[in-house]
Amino acid sequence: MQILAGILSLFLLAFISISGASLAHNKNDFLECLTLQFQSFNSDSDSIHTPKNASYLSIFQSTIWNLRAASNSGQKPVIIITPYYASQIQAAIYCSKKHGIQLKVRSGGHDYEGLSYISQTPFFIVDMRNLRSISIDTKKNTAWVQTGATLGELYYTISQHSKTLAFTAGVCPTVGVGGHFSGGGYGMMSRKHGIAADHIIDAKLIDAKGKILDRESMGEDLFWAIRGGGGTSFGIVVAFKVKLIVIPETVTFFNVTRTLEQNATQLVHRWQYVADKIDDNLLLRLFLRSFNSSNGKRTIGAFFTSLYLGRVDDLLPIMQQKFPELGLVKEDCTEMPWIESTLFFAGLQGESLDVLLSRTQVSTAYSKGKSDYVTQPIPEHGLKSIWKFLEDEDENRVELQFSPYGGRINDFSESEIPFPHRSGNIFMIHYAVGWAESAESPRHINWIRRLYSFMARFVSKSPRAAYLNYRDLDIGMNNIKGNTSYRQASVWGFKYFKNNFRRLVNVKKKVDPTNFFRNEQSILPM
Repeated sequence: MQILAGILSLFLLAFISISGASLAHNKNDFLECLTLQFQSFNSDSDSIHTPKNASYLSIFQSTIWNLRAASNSGQKPVIIITPYYASQIQAAIYCSKKHGIQLKVRSGGHDYEGLSYISQTPFFIVDMRNLRSISIDTKKNTAWVQTGATLGELYYTISQHSKTLAFTAGVCPTVGVGGHFSGGGYGMMSRKHGIAADHIIDAKLIDAKGKILDRESMGEDLFWAIRGGGGTSFGIVVAFKVKLIVIPETVTFFNVTRTLEQNATQLVHRWQYVADKIDDNLLLRLFLRSFNSSNGKRTIGAFFTSLYLGRVDDLLPIMQQKFPELGLVKEDCTEMPWIESTLFFAGLQGESLDVLLSRTQVSTAYSKGKSDYVTQPIPEHGLKSIWKFLEDEDENRVELQFSPYGGRINDFSESEIPFPHRSGNIFMIHYAVGWAESAESPRHINWIRRLYSFMARFVSKSPRAAYLNYRDLDIGMNNIKGNTSYRQASVWGFKYFKNNFRRLVNVKKKVDPTNFFRNEQSILPM
């Protein structure tokens, strides 16, 4: 028996050694393939970064937003490519298929689960950071935006061309255009102007065959799919053409805080009956946090952080009529150009506008996020239970964000684009918890999962809906290895896309039948 065990051990060691050598050989062949392909396109190989390059680690870490995702990864990318040209992406696709190294594409790195930069199997990253040009046409109110650009870069560039043009998208300036637009793109002007994906009018995409397609050549089915269905399931979107929106030269910002001692419970309850029905020019966003007040006592703060597309003298009568309970006064409000308001919502007030161009976001925090949609107001006793959850966590570690719907969002049918979260929703909930040490992860993740389980009674059902841009692998995922059934994928697919999931699967089957573009929550070609 001992001799047999020894033979088995030697066999296992030999197998591991052979597998390791095979993988190393495969990586070398892959690198050689890339180098040769770049040379054939007369491209500089400086865009190829291996672990031996000094640039590798800084590029890899520079847009990792969530250390939790990175710490859970079994591997680092074998290579990072930072292309300047579409031909370099075509080369990467060719070599990926030839040598079986999985491709991941990253624009901003804000995927909550890190699916753009982690994997359990050998992979490489196509990092779009160098493909970030933005071209504004003020005569036609349009812009071509490459997907490596950030929201901050887009907002800043628009502001340099016009005081009355803008774009409706999110508030974090370091978020990449590629993932944000293709997943939907909710923001502070969505009640008036819809989401980012509603304004996409053309795109440049490289498919699994390496072909460069625009709207006409890709066809309406694929063009439909990449506007809210997540672009990385279908190809690599190099650029989006978007329709810009027209706004007033002056907008009004306010951030009013109320604690439990200042009637916060009743105000949050009342907010639910107002936020989706108030004037479309006003978006009343609500943040809920637990913190120590000035007297040292732990309390809950409700932060009404809002944008009105107009002047304060027009805003106040609306608030006095529709939400007098908040007690908003002129002194709470600040008038400014729209571009300056983007600094306030990003927590950058007082900074120069140039800060919007910064792409630096090296993370030191671990986090977990989840989402829900609310179709009926949460009763006061439900809110009080939520307060207990917030008090159970460490001070200032957690935040609930209530983002109102209604207005222009409702003007589209659920199937207009893959993003289905339209009429019937009062608001969306974003749950977030953050912490500083990896060892703390189980406790904090358990907390947010318990809260999410408790909230099931108050949120949408059949399916319990979720927002793709707040990626959450807890709601279901594809198998890392082996086939995934339609039934298994539909568990998460219907939560993000409702009935649009079926059409997305059909598009995937047509444009990427071998499932070349894949991740743990990518559309499958069933």
